[in-house]
Amino acid sequence: MHYPELKQAWADLTAPGAPFEIEVKSVRGSPIRCFKNAPPSIRSLWLSTAAFADRDYIVYLDERLTYAQAHAKVASIANWLAAQGVVSGDRVAIAMRNYPEWMLIYWACVSVGVAVVGMNAWWTADELDYAFKDSAPKVAFCDAERLARTLERPSMVKGIHLVGVRSETTAGVTDWSEVMAVGGSLPEANIDPDADACIFYTSGTTGFPKGAQLTHRGCVSNLMNMMFGGQAQGLATQRATGIVPDPTLPPPIPIALLTTPLFHVTANNCGAYATTAAGGTIVLMYRWEAGEALKLIARERVTSMSGVPVMSRELITHPDFDKYDTSSLLTVGGGGAQLQPDLVAKIDSTVKTARPNTGYGMTETCGIITSISADFFIDRPESCGPAMPSFEAICVDDDGNRLESGQVGELWVRGAPVIKGYINRPEATAESITDGWLHTGDVARIDEDGFIFIVDRKKDMVLRGGENIYCAEVEATMYRHPAVAECSVFGVPDTRLGEEVGTAIVLRPGHVASADELRDHCAVLIAKHKSPRYIWILQDALPRNASGKFLKRELRDTLKLEDAG
Repeated sequence: MHYPELKQAWADLTAPGAPFEIEVKSVRGSPIRCFKNAPPSIRSLWLSTAAFADRDYIVYLDERLTYAQAHAKVASIANWLAAQGVVSGDRVAIAMRNYPEWMLIYWACVSVGVAVVGMNAWWTADELDYAFKDSAPKVAFCDAERLARTLERPSMVKGIHLVGVRSETTAGVTDWSEVMAVGGSLPEANIDPDADACIFYTSGTTGFPKGAQLTHRGCVSNLMNMMFGGQAQGLATQRATGIVPDPTLPPPIPIALLTTPLFHVTANNCGAYATTAAGGTIVLMYRWEAGEALKLIARERVTSMSGVPVMSRELITHPDFDKYDTSSLLTVGGGGAQLQPDLVAKIDSTVKTARPNTGYGMTETCGIITSISADFFIDRPESCGPAMPSFEAICVDDDGNRLESGQVGELWVRGAPVIKGYINRPEATAESITDGWLHTGDVARIDEDGFIFIVDRKKDMVLRGGENIYCAEVEATMYRHPAVAECSVFGVPDTRLGEEVGTAIVLRPGHVASADELRDHCAVLIAKHKSPRYIWILQDALPRNASGKFLKRELRDTLKLEDAG
């Protein structure tokens, strides 16, 4: 493989005077690797896209929006917010599915220094209630479903100005048409690179989600890392093979099918950012369905499909795959979970024009930590690639001591994309970040070429279809049921979603509860995807170790799926 060429390409692209030159700055008291040529804020990125005025920007069902139209709408939103007294440093919530308005509101807010709070569209009323109180937005933009959910419990949005998007006119709620009627030019704004750009919630270990503070510096650094990853690996391959693209041909304009929710970094910070910066087109879906995705790829001449691994697998194994023209595809992959090695090869062999790619990352790193694609991915399908230039990456033992290359330990990373912390959670911030080093909670090894291999998970978490579900959150919910005496939640392997949620339960003496009753209990308190698919109701006490902790691995390995309720 082309590893010497990759090392040289890396050095050339990050050298002094090169496009991806790296400099070390003191950020929040720690020495941080930063891109010298990064835009100062997300506002600069958005303003630069005005040059693509006549190009299609967002496609949704039969709706099409050009960059010029998007800029006009973004300016109108920003001016409406200013008229409501929303100023730089305030927060605005978005609670909706992947409608075009999601991106327009996002760009409007970050372009004037207002932080976006991404509300998970699957949250129950309890979860929405917590996030509204935790983040304290001045305004909340809600689609019809989320608006109905908030109005069921008006106390959760007390003092918050509600705007209905694609919803019926409702008393006390501003209609989207009023926001669009304001017009005007985008207001001026000076934005600190380390100001909050958005608050994205991650599953919590204690029953409540944590609001991660993604900064402008972090978000633009993630974009630069994504741009670098493709260029470095492409340049290395060109130098090794001698096959160089025709310089007289313009690079293809990206057309990206975004399939995951915009309240996650996979779709927003990775898919939408990269496509927008290049003047490409974002194609949105109402909900994921592989057959519909194939139709959109053929109709819109999609060049990349970004999603969690199950989506790529369902796409290439769909019975109608050969009936649609997928020859426009150049990359298939995504993030949110690691692509299984067999899927890497299947993408490469099934989609003749496309190469597999992936990035490993977290909400807490504003997007990717690593990137790998094409021949490098085929050669090392178990790897998630090398850490990008704005990161330092090390593996440490349980005492935080740095390990040698090839040794297995917890992966820590430090760099410009690492979040500022968690709002209102200083203890959680201190536990997760040490002197700028983010504790990823993933157990990994780093080989001699700098490629990272994730081998295990240190944190007690289920990764279901790209969604992080902390076992403690589900356990806390289960314990709120009066019949539950003991509860242990763990991941159950699943060929489609990677993992499903399983739980072993012991009931209190004299109490009765069925698996369906326990699921119904969860459905009221936590999002549906967190509710256990497999529930074992056991007669004997759950096995524990000497310190009293439940032996989750033993439970998972001994319980039989056919015995689950």
